[in-house]
Amino acid sequence: MYHRDDIKKIRRCRGQRGAALIIVMGICLSLVVVAIYFSDSMLMEYRASDNSLEGREAAQAIEGARRYLCNLLKNSANAGYMPDEDSYEMEKAQVNNAAFWIIGRDTNNIWDAKTVTFGLVGESSKININTAPLEMLEAIPGMTAEVAAAIVDWRDSDSEMTAGGAESNYYLALDPPYNCKNGPFESMEELRLVLGCTPALLYGEDENQNGVLDPNEDDGDKSKPADNADGLLDAGILEYITVFSREPNQRADGSARINIRTQQRELRELLQQTFGQERAGQIISSIGSVFSNLRSPLELCVRGKMTAEEFERIDDALTVASGQYIAGLVNVNTASAKVLACIPGLNESLAEKLVYSRIDKSPDELKCLAWVVGILDDNACFEAGPYLTTRTYQFRADVAAVGERGRGYRRSLMIIDTAGGSSAVVYRKDMSRFGWALGSDVRKEYSGAANE
Repeated sequence: MYHRDDIKKIRRCRGQRGAALIIVMGICLSLVVVAIYFSDSMLMEYRASDNSLEGREAAQAIEGARRYLCNLLKNSANAGYMPDEDSYEMEKAQVNNAAFWIIGRDTNNIWDAKTVTFGLVGESSKININTAPLEMLEAIPGMTAEVAAAIVDWRDSDSEMTAGGAESNYYLALDPPYNCKNGPFESMEELRLVLGCTPALLYGEDENQNGVLDPNEDDGDKSKPADNADGLLDAGILEYITVFSREPNQRADGSARINIRTQQRELRELLQQTFGQERAGQIISSIGSVFSNLRSPLELCVRGKMTAEEFERIDDALTVASGQYIAGLVNVNTASAKVLACIPGLNESLAEKLVYSRIDKSPDELKCLAWVVGILDDNACFEAGPYLTTRTYQFRADVAAVGERGRGYRRSLMIIDTAGGSSAVVYRKDMSRFGWALGSDVRKEYSGAANE
């Protein structure tokens, strides 16, 4: 039998062993927690490193896209025109392990686009706020009369205020104060300095500026941006405007054009050389004595009762401008119906007719402006002619890229100018902060790989 003291010693020993077990278990649990913590930390570090690597891959893919597009446009056989969609990569173009997309616009769709379109966008498909008259600015979807007037005041060289606009006396009262520029806009961001140009007016519901209505842009107050959940995209005025559109005021071979207002002798010689003396006389007789008042080569075509084939032969040789470049002309072949409806002489109905008509025409038919004569009446041609072109020399490349498994999303907006005979990026903006802009289909394609 155990002595009472021995029993106490055994119990004390067992208690010490139990306490030691609890301590050991506590230490083991702490070690497990620390191991899990460091394991999770290492996993996060690995994921961050992986994302960083794929981000650098995506950034390099965008640089590859820049070089690729500049080379494409520089060596284009159709300088001054949009490249054929089959002639270049625009969707999931591979650059090593990464891929890039060129976010575009379907301007032949007169309704709101539901899926992201890919391809280059011509800046001449938009309204140039440096050259458009006040009434043309006022017609832009979402524009207010006060903002249109303020834009005119910002860009003009005088200090005389347009009704509803603003000059330096308004801007100097702000905190911080600044002067009205009284000079042309150099970028779209400059609009943020103009009276009334709020983010809601500029961007509308299109928070990521991809031209389509994404789910978060059609859910009311559930998420940003603010929208009315009506199933239609309010894109904001930035969708319809530019500051970059211009074209060389010379023939394709580099020779000088003939000013139809002031160079009547040279024009007569051109007509005689091209069509013969008899037909040239008929054209000149039809025009009558209004040469000095002609507002565009298109008006000469209409008043001279020329056929589309005849006008196409001399169109490139004619002008009404005297400068080296003509800024702000709108490309009737690529502009959306909403943009065309803003042009003097046109309205929503005529704009839609032009869009429907151009879809069925070949690229060769669209090279000359004469094709619009069959859709517009004479007065519409006279009014719209000074603002229309069929050429494009500045291209918007909105390039988005991801790494190998869909991570490291990057996006950059570039304007490539080819008006000087080469191709150069004249404007660049990082668009990554505006969020995913490639649509749900691309996101689903990479969703499995991104979680590996």
